[in-house]
This record gives sequence, structure tokens and C-alpha cells, in this order.
Amino acid sequence: MDRLQLDKHTSKSFNEELEAARKNLMQMGGVVEQQVREAIKALIEADSDLAAKVIAKDERVNDAEVSLDEECVRILARRHPAAGDLRFVIAVTRTVSDLERIGDHASRIANHAINLAESGEAPRGYVEIRHIGERVSRMVQNALNAFARLEVDTALAVLHEDEAVDLEYASAMRELITHMMEDPRTISRTLDVIWSLRSLERVGDLANNIAQHVVYLVEGKDVRHNSAEEVEAAVRD
Repeated sequence: MDRLQLDKHTSKSFNEELEAARKNLMQMGGVVEQQVREAIKALIEADSDLAAKVIAKDERVNDAEVSLDEECVRILARRHPAAGDLRFVIAVTRTVSDLERIGDHASRIANHAINLAESGEAPRGYVEIRHIGERVSRMVQNALNAFARLEVDTALAVLHEDEAVDLEYASAMRELITHMMEDPRTISRTLDVIWSLRSLERVGDLANNIAQHVVYLVEGKDVRHNSAEEVEAAVRD
């Protein structure tokens, strides 16, 4: 955290509070990252037991969100941070919210995995889930790495990847909708795949948000609602 001078305060306890918030955020991120990977695996392998474990982790993620929010409120109330310190606290609170929502989507995918496992027949769309799932999992991992290492270039790579995921998602949705129209018997199973893909696309959007928070933290520029190209131009300017 040297680049932002987050560990250069005269108050040792302030340094420890900031480091604790960073560490707890990374731990929460690790749990959420695992949720996403396992939810995708449960869906593809029709593993209801693994899906149940993903859903069970959601309570842990929710508890982490509440705890980290309380930590950040205490820092704001007691320390009145400014400049880089304030950006750090804001970035943590925003990232915590996005991580909790990623966990929610992982749980939704796990629920669809259970539904599909019970149907006993693999529907269309598993290839798309595997491919998009791998890309989205990398996005979450890279967004968290960017935050941990304060790497703007890694954050920018996540933003560009999100645009690619959006295109692939749109193509997969068109194919699956056509498939349902051609064979109405597959509607129920295909809808579980469609909603799973929708959750994966949203996970990508939320990883994109975390990458934008990294840019804000490091560069001091709020780049929310901007395209990857616009963010890169702002950073390189």
C-alpha cells in the first residue's frame, strides 16, 4: 500500500486499522471467488452437494459485509481520513457491496444447478456456461488482484474483458432463445441455463465495478459508467 502512503501515518493504530480492513476485504474476496468457481463447477457437473456448499457460504459472505461496513464506519468516525486514506475507505465499502452481490449471484447459479441436476438431462448451453464462466472467474480474480496490488493496468484488463463477455453473453442468449422456440419441451431446463448465464454476466459487471474502484483508489478519478476505452484514456491522460 506504499503508493498511496496508507502505511505512513504517525499513528500506528491507524495503520493497523487500514491494514485490517484491507486484509478482511481480501479474505471476503477469496470466499466469493471460490463461490463463483464452485457454482460454475456444480452447474456443469450436476453436483447438487457442491451447489449446496456454495449456498451455505452466502451467510459467511453476508457477515463479512456487515463486519467490514462497521470497520469502515469506525475509521470514518474516529480518524476523519482525507485524500488517499478517504479514497481507500470509500473503495473498500464499494467493493464490499459488489462482492456481496457477486456472492448472491453465485448462490443463484447454485440453485439453478440443483434444479438441473434433478431434471437428470443436460440441456443446451453448457459449453457457453463453461466458456463464459472461465472468463468471469478470471475477471473476479484479476479485479481482486488489482485491488490488492494497486495495479491499474490489471484493472484496465478487467474492464476490456467485460466488454468481451457482454458480446459472448448476447450471442449465447440468442442461440438459447432460438433453441427454446424450436423445441418447447426444453423450455424449463433452458431457462435455468439462461438465468445462470444472466448471473454470470452480472458477476462480470460487478468485477468490472471493482476494477473501476481500483482506478478511483489509485488515480483519484471516478470512472463509473464509462467504457473501458474512456477509462483507459482518462488514466493515460
